[in-house]
Amino acid sequence: MDETAAKKRLKFLSLEIKANDALYYQEDAPILSDAEYDALRHELIELEAQFPHLIAKDSPTQDVGAKPSGKFGKIEHTVAMLSLDNAFTDEDVTDFCSRVKRFLSLPEDAPMAFTAEPKIDGLSAALRYEQGVLVTGATRGDGRMGEDVTANLRTVNNIPHQLKGRGWPDVVEVRGEVYIDHADFEAMNAAQLGAGKEPYKNPRNAAAGSLRQIDSAVTATRPLKFFAYTWGEISAPISETQMGVVERFAQWGFDTNPQMKRHENAAQMIAHYHEIEERRAGLGYDIDGVVYKVDELALQERLGFVSRAPRWAIAHKFPAEKAITTVAAIDVQVGRTGALTPVARLAPITVGGVVVSNATLHNEDEINRLKLRVGDTVEIQRAGDVIPQVLRVIGDIEGRGEDYQLPLECPVCGGVALRDMDAKTGKQDVVRRCSNGLSCPAQAIEGLKHFVSRRAFDIDGLGAKQIELFYQKHWVRQPADIFILNFEDISKLEGFGQTSADNLKAAINARRTIGFARALYALGIRHIGQGNAELVAKHYLSWAKMQSALIEARSHIGEAWADLISVDGMGEAAAGSLVDFFNAPNNAAMIDALLKEVKIIDAEAPSSDSPVSGKTVVFTGKLEMFSRDEAKARALSLGAKVSGSVSAKTNILVAGPGAGSKLKKAQELGIETLTEAEWLARTS
Repeated sequence: MDETAAKKRLKFLSLEIKANDALYYQEDAPILSDAEYDALRHELIELEAQFPHLIAKDSPTQDVGAKPSGKFGKIEHTVAMLSLDNAFTDEDVTDFCSRVKRFLSLPEDAPMAFTAEPKIDGLSAALRYEQGVLVTGATRGDGRMGEDVTANLRTVNNIPHQLKGRGWPDVVEVRGEVYIDHADFEAMNAAQLGAGKEPYKNPRNAAAGSLRQIDSAVTATRPLKFFAYTWGEISAPISETQMGVVERFAQWGFDTNPQMKRHENAAQMIAHYHEIEERRAGLGYDIDGVVYKVDELALQERLGFVSRAPRWAIAHKFPAEKAITTVAAIDVQVGRTGALTPVARLAPITVGGVVVSNATLHNEDEINRLKLRVGDTVEIQRAGDVIPQVLRVIGDIEGRGEDYQLPLECPVCGGVALRDMDAKTGKQDVVRRCSNGLSCPAQAIEGLKHFVSRRAFDIDGLGAKQIELFYQKHWVRQPADIFILNFEDISKLEGFGQTSADNLKAAINARRTIGFARALYALGIRHIGQGNAELVAKHYLSWAKMQSALIEARSHIGEAWADLISVDGMGEAAAGSLVDFFNAPNNAAMIDALLKEVKIIDAEAPSSDSPVSGKTVVFTGKLEMFSRDEAKARALSLGAKVSGSVSAKTNILVAGPGAGSKLKKAQELGIETLTEAEWLARTS
């Protein structure tokens, strides 16, 4: 794929992910599994790995896991359980090693150790031990809040209730994967068939279903196993390396993976991967790749995290499985931002143990690149072993007639569907969008689903089905309507009753106070994902201050506009979308109505303990003592704001060799200028 095609694909993968957030996490995965939703993100990451210079600042590759189902109590993870970025080629692994060294300002040939271990295809779990005794066990959930499955985890034979040996910290949270091996899975399915029941689809689903049984006695009958490989909260260090910690786990009585090895370079890591790949079928349990981690924990701490994943680890996934099927139809879905997305309806085919009947086609340009038509025989694959995508048309594709064109009218509301023109480049946008905005039921419904989703207002009991029902009844047409619902009417609906209505009322009332970033993200503004919402909240701190600044910036010029686009990480597209949204009269009325029902808490001001807390810092020139990425990450961790340009609001300029116009402007404005050494001394 060339760079132009990559730009288009990245953009539309991003739009599709944002438009489908509610479908994946509102319920307990009624349509797609958690893994399928994760893989939708992984497809985006795959291209980002191949074209790192094209990664968008508002890329949505940051969510983790799935919202707790509500069947169990909740346990908040004191240390977030994050996901991993993916590598799909040997070159991706080499690039990963190079990125790590560049971030740390180390030469390419600098020695660095990595661990490599099989990526178990199971269900993540966290086990908290106090004084060596197991006290709680939780699923990963959404990465920050998991399900309390303590009783069920206690039934897993190889999970110790009391740690062996000695030397464990007062508090340690051991994390790993719950799984079912192949032999036990075959025995389970034999029993299912013998009882006249449907067999389980695959070991992972069987393990997940077994661990999430309401009755722990049922879980106890299932052949679950656990591999320990990482940790969360820990009250005292137990080793200086990743390998050392896992070795301690084994001493405490946990099963750890004997395939875990330590390597000194990318070549050794890749060789290990291919060795595991060849022996994959004989391991006795499902894996879908190999995970690499920087071994030295001090380096892991320096590398830190980006969005939803650590910089110091990556999962090298196995190649996707492929199959041949036919295209029965091409349907068009309308997303939250009005994007019209074509979806191929396929003759059902099993790929890697999962029946596939749908595949995204991204946009009309992608269909025409494939020269795809209804009735064609196509090769499909599950990217990252999960998400279905069409690779190519089988057979003669010449002389196929006119290119495919998405409808010129929205299939839901009949509004005009347009492809915008970029004023700067003069190029037509490849996304066709319904121009009716929230007047389009599809956009309104998807926007409301997004509003109540787990990363936004996170209202328990108000999922996709309920939003659709309440919209159809004209009870909820904008976010504020959620907070003035008539619960007496709801109690009379089929499937509700008084208890359900009361529970929903309590869940809604519990969200009448919400944080700044969550509230902004919930509005579903184009280009304003979680990352940009956090940036905006940290920059303005107060919702009222933000609103005032955005109104002042309505013309996209002036001091308020310059201040917004100076925020490191905010691109002009995101800034423009934010400003235009808040200045649209219908949106302003919608926000005013919402603010009458909810209280938005100001973002937390930076800690005053740091000497640079609350200050705006600009880095310029060729930094030699640390990489620019590490410098920014360090500044942000100390409560500073990082800007990409110098203005009167800049407090500190850190200048490396070769600093030019930014240094000159800072001197003209009388801004404090530091060398790298002075910056380190200030912040150490």
